[in-house]
Amino acid sequence: MTSPAVSETYAGHFGPFTITDADRREVVMYRSGLAIAAGSLALGVGLFLGFGSQPIVLTGLAALYGLFWLGLGVSLWKIHIYMRPLHMALQIFWAIGGVASLVVAFWDPRPFILTLYEQPLWILGVGFTFAALTGIFFKEAFCFNRFETKFLTPLVPGLLLGHMAGILPVPVEQGLLVAWAILLGVFALRKSIQAIPDDIGDKSVFEHLEQQRNSPHAV
Repeated sequence: MTSPAVSETYAGHFGPFTITDADRREVVMYRSGLAIAAGSLALGVGLFLGFGSQPIVLTGLAALYGLFWLGLGVSLWKIHIYMRPLHMALQIFWAIGGVASLVVAFWDPRPFILTLYEQPLWILGVGFTFAALTGIFFKEAFCFNRFETKFLTPLVPGLLLGHMAGILPVPVEQGLLVAWAILLGVFALRKSIQAIPDDIGDKSVFEHLEQQRNSPHAV
């Protein structure tokens, strides 16, 4: 026998709204995607720094990147963002990054990660994946004032652009990569223990914006 669905009613900016089990499942999926991305990155950084460019390691890194990309995709599809154009833009960035990654993987015979490292101009395409991730960091920093996302928002694009420009010494790149993995892990861990309604937000705002979009007088 299944348990009945549980719902709670809250006072929103535009009226009362109800949080349902379906809303909670979306938050769990959002946070699970973040955890998958964080775990994949941490393991990948450990393998890369610990074992270098051994063929089997590079193959594993490509698989971990794929897992990272998929986890991020789940989060981007389930995250609650009031501004629909911004939400869609992040999803489009993620998709462009995925397509660019496939192009790199099939176009260049070298291992995927090695190609990105040695031919950083490919980051112009693959980097859309990380632009989408940075969008999540910005949203979380703005909404919840999280210290780790305040560091991650400039760190990720700074590391990628610095590598593309060839201006970062290898030890600095490695240090930033480790910092990225640690801070993303902290972020995912803290999200896992945050109250679920926080990530759902004020549903009355979503409903109000939807009504405005569907209004016959909307431009």
